Amino acid sequence: MIDFAERLVPADQVAAAGFAGVIVYVSELRPGATFDFKPTTRAYTDALRAAGLQVVSVYQYGKPGWVNSPSDFTRGFAGGVADAKTALRLHNAAGGPESAPIFFSVDEDIAADTWKNVALQWFKGINSVLGVPRTGIYGGARQVTWAANDGVIGHSTTPGYQWAWQTKAWSGGARAPMAVLFQATVVTASDPGTMIGDIHVDEDDILAPDFGQWDLAR
Repeated sequence: MIDFAERLVPADQVAAAGFAGVIVYVSELRPGATFDFKPTTRAYTDALRAAGLQVVSVYQYGKPGWVNSPSDFTRGFAGGVADAKTALRLHNAAGGPESAPIFFSVDEDIAADTWKNVALQWFKGINSVLGVPRTGIYGGARQVTWAANDGVIGHSTTPGYQWAWQTKAWSGGARAPMAVLFQATVVTASDPGTMIGDIHVDEDDILAPDFGQWDLAR
């Protein structure tokens, strides 16, 4: 699987590069950002599926360091409710099925107290809209483990796995055993990541048969 760091990769190029599919954003574009892939469109997801590619949904609007749109998890329970409603609306509009989870991003290396006092409340807000079974998390090894231990993410139909998409960033080499996806290549200022044509992409390993893909009966 791939996710994008800068620009949309056409479906035929994803297929030609040999990837299984794309993790798409079911979130609006924050003001000032220039990505051309948020939110995903029905035309794009239809093209992916027509090419035999898998699709997984993720939500991320805010980002660390953006004053007017900080990290989503800082928005508390009410923010979780609002973000989950947005994610569900965009997921549905793009053709996402009711059975598929949506992963919600914790895009920084937060500490345990921040998790307990701030991020956990955001996830509980998300749960109140989506239900725990459809809620997933993106984050480092510690963050996804806390989410699993606190019961705010759902379970894959693959025994022993949950809706955890772990990034190698901030993980210090640790691996969360319940993760269904692992972001093994991450584009940074010092690392160009993987190239498809002239576009930099992150590369994600699939760790379970049911990793949250749309086209799987659950």
